[in-house]
Amino acid sequence: MSEELIQIQTAFRFSEENQREFDELIGHYPVKEAAMLPTLHLAQKQAGYVSPAVMTYVAELLEVPLMKVKDVVTFYPMFFEEPVGEYVIRVCHTLPCALRDCKVVLEHLKARLSTDVASETDLGKGTTADEKFTLMKVECLASCDVAPVIMVNDDLYKNLTPEKVDKILDNL
Repeated sequence: MSEELIQIQTAFRFSEENQREFDELIGHYPVKEAAMLPTLHLAQKQAGYVSPAVMTYVAELLEVPLMKVKDVVTFYPMFFEEPVGEYVIRVCHTLPCALRDCKVVLEHLKARLSTDVASETDLGKGTTADEKFTLMKVECLASCDVAPVIMVNDDLYKNLTPEKVDKILDNL
């Protein structure tokens, strides 16, 4: 085994608290692999993103090939393979939100944060210089009845206007 691979494998470990959470979590699944999504969420919460070292660690924990973990990470848009801001702001831009002026909300966020929108291949493009925020457009946040909406990390904000967005940002 190469020295580089050994370094990658040992570069990430769960904190004691997250290890306890993982140990409790794994007991809810009939096979370890079935716990892949919550394990990746836990790891990303600790590390900030899912690096190669994190993927290697999760593969070892769940006793699955590294490629299975990589497949999951690259399939789901909620996992990040590069650093993102402390606050990830997802702006829904599907038709119901578009009809209720999500573009106004998005443009206001871009101006207020002095950043562009991240792309799938370049998250840094949408991350503020202070690395506090990452701005993304997403397909759907399943809240059409209260459009336009954004999600900041795990919190959903509804019926938005630029003024409401300012209050949200000020509270962060």
